[in-house]
Amino acid sequence: MEYIIWQTDQPINKGRFIIQGELGRGGFGITYKAKEPNTGKLYAIKTLNQRMQRENDFAEQQVKFINEALTMKGFDHRHILKVNEVIQEGELFGVVMEYINGVTLFEYVQKKGQLLETEALLYIDQIGQALEYIHQKGHLHRDIKPQNILLRQNQQEAVLIDFGLTRSIATQSMTQSRTEGYAPIEQYRRKGNFGSHTDVYALAATLYYLLTADGLKAEEEIYPVPALNRKYDDEPLPEPRSYNSRISQRVNDAILQGMALEPEERTPTVLQFRKNLGLVVTSVPTPQRQHERITPPPNVSEEGGLKSAVGMDYSKLRDLLAAGKWQEANEETERVMLAVAKREGNGLLNVEDIDNFPCVDLRTIDQLWVKYSNGRFGFSVQKRIYQSLGGTREYNEKIWEAFGEKVGWRKGGDWFYSDITYDIKAPSAHFPCVVCDDFWGDLGKYCFRGNEGVCLFSRVETCKV
Repeated sequence: MEYIIWQTDQPINKGRFIIQGELGRGGFGITYKAKEPNTGKLYAIKTLNQRMQRENDFAEQQVKFINEALTMKGFDHRHILKVNEVIQEGELFGVVMEYINGVTLFEYVQKKGQLLETEALLYIDQIGQALEYIHQKGHLHRDIKPQNILLRQNQQEAVLIDFGLTRSIATQSMTQSRTEGYAPIEQYRRKGNFGSHTDVYALAATLYYLLTADGLKAEEEIYPVPALNRKYDDEPLPEPRSYNSRISQRVNDAILQGMALEPEERTPTVLQFRKNLGLVVTSVPTPQRQHERITPPPNVSEEGGLKSAVGMDYSKLRDLLAAGKWQEANEETERVMLAVAKREGNGLLNVEDIDNFPCVDLRTIDQLWVKYSNGRFGFSVQKRIYQSLGGTREYNEKIWEAFGEKVGWRKGGDWFYSDITYDIKAPSAHFPCVVCDDFWGDLGKYCFRGNEGVCLFSRVETCKV
């Protein structure tokens, strides 16, 4: 047969659909935007592309293509693209799917740059849940990557697409199709140790990209480092934090474990990967039953993925920091921290408040400061400086005073609050500067005193911020 390309305004399936144009092309398929005139609804319709149509085994490939569609049609999950039916136009079959008005995660990051950790984790959590569902159904996706994840417009909702490489978990002899940078080492082998860990590698690599991509690198070279290069060329995989210091240690370590080269050393399941990221809480086992409790959906602002364990709205803090209004942002930081700790009436945070401060809120506040100061300010920056001076949870007056001098909270042997320098040129780690004690009254308020400061950095360490 001569290869077929559907044209704009072309009616297909006896006029049931009208082609509106192309949505995209891949190695195997081409996807069209189509309208159903009777209802006015928009759909995405995928067919095999010209290259596949020219192949001698095209008929066999169409059967596989239809089987893929039938597999997807059996999936019913909010974060998996919905397949409606299979249609035929002449010799060409098409898969009718829901139309999603949005962009891929790859396109989103290319335009926006590195994502805030909270936002990246939101999407990874959603796709992770979709993968758990697929694995429970007995299948592997085998092609998780930013290009195969769509974001619904203005909804902060990720949807997994393209199941062209999906196979049964029970199958241990698979095609060697793969995407460099996201495929684990077993996908370079026809027979190998395949399992849920295979998709874990690609999901971890996707998170790696979301947190470290700079927009240009992804176009100029294969990124992250392909598994084949790591194994046979001894090319190391740089830890994510080497590209982005804002990444928490917990997430950094979870990504590296999820991308362990050999399957036996890798995080075994998506559920465990989500646990390692702090997205799943294990409930206390009872004599009758042990079960997992998935953390409830986080409170997320309209944009930016601003998580809070208590429903705090961090959009004002984000906007102030984005505008470089450091004094107002510092005051807003103090306000939200007091509100989260339920200490508005007292106006001060004590050691107990800090010890019990929600990790998710501490992480959100820190990441906002780090992001908009280009890594200059933030609790995590303060913690690293404090620890570099030999600081621990045990309060040491000399170390604390040295820290105060280093970050500009102390000059000439005196601590201060009113003379804080509200400028991006302030010393590194100068902010946030939250009042935790007013022992000297209005003339002597200053940033975290020794005990509270040491406690804060301990909490930052515990929360792996």
